[in-house]
Formats: sequence, structure tokens, C-alpha cells
Amino acid sequence: MGGVGLSEQCDSSVPQFTNSPTMIVMVGLPARGKTYISKKLTRYLNWIGVTTKVFNVGQYRRDATRSYNSFEFFRPDNAEAMKIRRACAVTALKDVCDYFNRELGQVVVFDATNTTSERREVILGFAKENGYKVFFVESICDDPEIIAENIKQVKLSSPDYVDCDKEEAVADFLKRIECYKLTYVPLDDNKDRNLSYIKIFNVGSRYLVNRVQDHIQSRIVYYLMNIHVTPRSIYLCRHGESELNLVGRIGGDSGLSPRGAKFASALGVYMRGQCISDLKVWTSHMKRTIQTAEALGVQYEQWKALNEIDAGVCEDMTYEEIQENYPEEFALRDQDKYRYRYPKGESYEDLVQRLEPVIMELERQENVLVICHQAVMRCLLAYFLDKSANELPYLKCPLHTVLKLTPVAYGCKVESVFLHIEAVNTHRDKPENVDVDRDPAEALETVPDHI
Repeated sequence: MGGVGLSEQCDSSVPQFTNSPTMIVMVGLPARGKTYISKKLTRYLNWIGVTTKVFNVGQYRRDATRSYNSFEFFRPDNAEAMKIRRACAVTALKDVCDYFNRELGQVVVFDATNTTSERREVILGFAKENGYKVFFVESICDDPEIIAENIKQVKLSSPDYVDCDKEEAVADFLKRIECYKLTYVPLDDNKDRNLSYIKIFNVGSRYLVNRVQDHIQSRIVYYLMNIHVTPRSIYLCRHGESELNLVGRIGGDSGLSPRGAKFASALGVYMRGQCISDLKVWTSHMKRTIQTAEALGVQYEQWKALNEIDAGVCEDMTYEEIQENYPEEFALRDQDKYRYRYPKGESYEDLVQRLEPVIMELERQENVLVICHQAVMRCLLAYFLDKSANELPYLKCPLHTVLKLTPVAYGCKVESVFLHIEAVNTHRDKPENVDVDRDPAEALETVPDHI
């Protein structure tokens, strides 16, 4: 990629950031989990409120060539292909500029092999010209079983191998890896000692971290050192129906209703049917989640971080009472439910920050059942399903339903299991009229029925 001037490709007016934008630059041979890391890291950063986007150079190459011939395209002596690949990288870097300048993004993940010193020098020069910080993430793997599994799980479903014989596709991809090996120069602990990077060996068996520059990079390192790829399932459910659910009151610390107690028993039967020997069970500190867990007859761990969103002055009130006593607050919450903070209480945005340690620990663990609350479950679900801040507060998390989340290649498979115990509906959609001076009937039109 030498000789390409990126500064003239970019908008010359670089906006001033309180903190410089950051480029996370992936490094490593194909089938080393770079795209997996890129997508997962992007999902995490967006969830905690750091605006992040992946730029996958392989997709630029696919768009440019429209067809895939074979591993021959990746041979270092294929001059025509090398020219195309350089042009794709330049286009991707230009789009990085546009993203930072026009969309005011905070972080990009530059997902490519970036296996040569020359390519990395061009990226560093581009970042320096534009005032961006760079953090390299190198994935190194020499375990044949991990590589073979990655090829089977991810690469065979790649657009490069549509309608290809599987054995032929594997053989071709292995030859592609060999092409990259010819010119691969890993980050060097001496020559590159002034760079900021993390090296991940064999999917997390060992790490090497060098020159972490700031808070964002330290959070990235902490996150990457906690994720793993062990097959597992995470079960999310709310507590059984509570006494306050029956009368439409939010928050509070009431116990289970009779139907809620039946759900707790049914949940025990369901989880025993999953035959998980090492299952961990987590609850909040609130009575209704603890009573639900007690019925399972196993040890459980209480997390204060899993407590329901604090409704402040509105705790224990019905929606009708909130509209009557705090009509302006009720309307403001409907206008921006994610960022709205109850007086003397919390917002969903606050709740996400409170739940970050829970997410970190969920990433470290294997099979976990989390018995929590509606707002909490929405936040956790938004992380796993990559939902936006606008979608998060309206995710449907009904009572007496278990969501089984199984991580797959680049996302999460979701199974919704209703345990056939009826319960009240506590979901409220956003009303069409969210004006502060709206009629009370319009404010309350989406409130679910209750006694």
C-alpha cells in the first residue's frame, strides 16, 4: 500500500474532539477470529455509549471484484489483485475519515489482515495526519483445531464460497492462508515497542499488552481479556409475577403472586430439563427474584447491580398516578425513554452503566441463568442482540418466559420459551402523542390492563 497519499483523500477540516477518535486495527492471518472480535467489540462499545463502527476491508474487496476466483487472488506476486486490494484499503480509510468527520463517530474497528509492516505504516501515517489514536489487536493462533473450527463455522458460509463444494472451499481457504503467511510480519515486541497493542494468543490462552494510552483502550483491553468462545447458553428471565404487577404498580419490593410462585416451580422443572451440571444462578437483591430462585433448589448469587431501575419519586405508583401527579415527567420519559432519568431515580442509560460488570462476568462464565427485572432484562438483551439505545427500552420481555441465548459465529441465537403459566402484561409501547400538554387519555392509551 506504499505511495498512496491518504491526506488528500480526506476532508481537510478535521473536527476537534475532546478525546481523539480511535482506530482499532486488527492484525492476523485469516481464520484467526478477527471479524468475530471486531463485531463483538463494536457491539460492546456501542452498548456502553461509545459510537463505534466496523469497516471490513474484505467486503470492500468483494464489492470491487463482484466475483471470487480462488486463492490465486491473494498471491503476493499477483500484481493486478494487489492493486485492487490496495485500492480497497484506501477506499475503506477514506470512509473512516467520513465516519469520524460527518457522523462524529468515536471509534472505528478496521477489520482486515493488516499482516505486513508496510500496510500498518500506511495506517499509522493516515491516523497521524488526521489526529487519530491507533490501537492494534493482533490475533495469533497456531492451534490447528481452533483454525479448522473457525473455517467450518464461519468461512464456509462466506460470500466467497457460495454454491461451492465444502471440501474444495476448505482446500482453497487453506491455500489462501498460505499466501498470507508468505508476507506476514507479526507485531514485534522490540521494533513496535512504541505502538499501542494487545496480542491475543490461541483465543485467549495468553495475552500481551503494550502501551495502553487512555481510558477507552483500557476498557477495550479489559473486555478482550474477558471474552471466550466456549460453547454455552445464557438464560434470561424475569421474576415470577409479583403482587405489585397485578395492580400495575412499578418498582417496589413485593413478593410473588400465586401465579408467580407457580412460574418459579415451572422454571425449576425447565432448568433441570436442560441438564446443565455447572449452571450458575444470579438474582437481584429484590424479594421477587430471590423467591423465584428459591424454588429451583440450587445455590444462587445475589447482585445488587441486577436490581430493577430506580423509579425515584415514582416508585410503587401506577402509570395513572404518575400521569396525575407528574404529567410533565411522564411525557418527557415518553419522548426519550433511554435517557430520561426519574426524579431522584435512574435512566436506562444509568442502568447500562450499572450493568457493565454483570456483562463482563457473563462473558467470563459459561452457563448462567439470570433472574432479573423488565428494564434490566432489556439492557442485557440489547447487549447480546446488538440493539440500539432507541430500541432498548421497548424490547418485549414478558413475564413467565425464558430467553435462551446461545452465542453463534457473529451473533446470538435466541429461543423464547413460555412456561405456560399466565401472567399480566407489563409491556407499554410508546404512545403516538408525547407532547407535554397532551390529554391524559392519550398519555395512558398504551398502558397495559391491570386490576
